[in-house]
Amino acid sequence: MPFKVVISEPKTKKAYQIEKDVPSLIGVKIGDKFDGSMLGLSGFTLKVTGGSDKEGFPMRPDLQGTARKKVLLTKSVGFRGRKTIKKKGKKKLVKVKGMRKRKYVRGNTISDEIMQVNCKIVEGEGDVVSILGLDKKEEKAEEKK
Repeated sequence: MPFKVVISEPKTKKAYQIEKDVPSLIGVKIGDKFDGSMLGLSGFTLKVTGGSDKEGFPMRPDLQGTARKKVLLTKSVGFRGRKTIKKKGKKKLVKVKGMRKRKYVRGNTISDEIMQVNCKIVEGEGDVVSILGLDKKEEKAEEKK
């Protein structure tokens, strides 16, 4: 099953999305580093920063394993501590201090249930766009405009 891999480049502050079948990523945890040659980025080292499963549930770094669980959250990934309040006929989102919610989240280990894997470049030099072959797509999009 192919993963949607989102590769963030901290230097340029850009992210690139590719779809690739990488079975060697199964079993890797959030925070682990891996060789970029798996994705066609030889000479680069990447770090897993997160992801989401088939139904869109996010992965949490503090939840061990691959299972989806219902957890009581107070902050961080998968939690938005906001409440809609109607004031003077208008709806407004307001942060509520001390709010907790019970939500479904996925564990920190990549499994075959995961659809999207987010990672960032930690080490390596070079032009990521040309290596991945994404520059041709960007040129075509500009020509259409």
